[in-house]
Amino acid sequence: STHLKGETPMSFSRPESLSIGVPFPQMPPAGYEWLPDEESFNPDKHLALEPPTEVLTLADLGYNKSEIAPTATPIAASAPFRILSNEGAEIMLKVTRMLRSHIRRGGNRIIENIVRSGCYRSRWLRDLCLSPEVTEVMSDIYGVDVLPHNMPVQLGHINYQPTNPKEAVDKWHHDTIPLDYVMMVTDPTRLQGGQFEYFLGTKEEAAIFAAENRKPPRNRVVTPEFSGPGYAIALHGNMVVHRGAPLNEQAERITMVNGYIAMDRSRDDQSRTRDLIGIDDP
Repeated sequence: STHLKGETPMSFSRPESLSIGVPFPQMPPAGYEWLPDEESFNPDKHLALEPPTEVLTLADLGYNKSEIAPTATPIAASAPFRILSNEGAEIMLKVTRMLRSHIRRGGNRIIENIVRSGCYRSRWLRDLCLSPEVTEVMSDIYGVDVLPHNMPVQLGHINYQPTNPKEAVDKWHHDTIPLDYVMMVTDPTRLQGGQFEYFLGTKEEAAIFAAENRKPPRNRVVTPEFSGPGYAIALHGNMVVHRGAPLNEQAERITMVNGYIAMDRSRDDQSRTRDLIGIDDP
């Protein structure tokens, strides 16, 4: 069903085969190797799922009905919620540090240091990103059935701090995929600066500010408070303009973004796959 609280659920039917999505490839691409000696992902040990306390809608950001209608969900963003246990957060940090040697520079105009296709290198990261337990929580947040993104390069995207701490961790932007979560991998409570922020407005409004070389006004910027590593915020990624603010001092700052798609394929896909050219391996 697709609904918000207080509205009548809208039902639809789908072939049962769609419920499994697109299977993750059994073999990694040429040139990719699995990290050695990884602990197996165990949802009972590594997850500590807690639903968010509230959500914001696209209408709350100023989108009108005609702009919302073709999208996957009317939900814009959630409050921070917990995904990983303390042990899971420790493994997540270890994995992202091991993957740092695969950073790609220069291919992404939004953020300097990224690792793509991490799920082809870490089995633990792959199993987290495909976790049905986490997917169920994401479906509940969005109010629609979702699955992990059917393009594996859109799973487990990792962002690292810039070389120059005075630069924004990532510039104001909206994502190339419709639905995702942004997880804090390093402990955000220990950082000076580097906050995750999103604009309380539409991407068209944000584009006007950018064209005038202006930043969104501070009174229209939301800075969610994350309780620690392993906490995340769910986003309607290609509709919500967001960024990582500059650090006040050089520090390790790592986040992980995992993509999802709605199972209702009658809506606009909202994915800009052309943007992958230049940042991903063929």
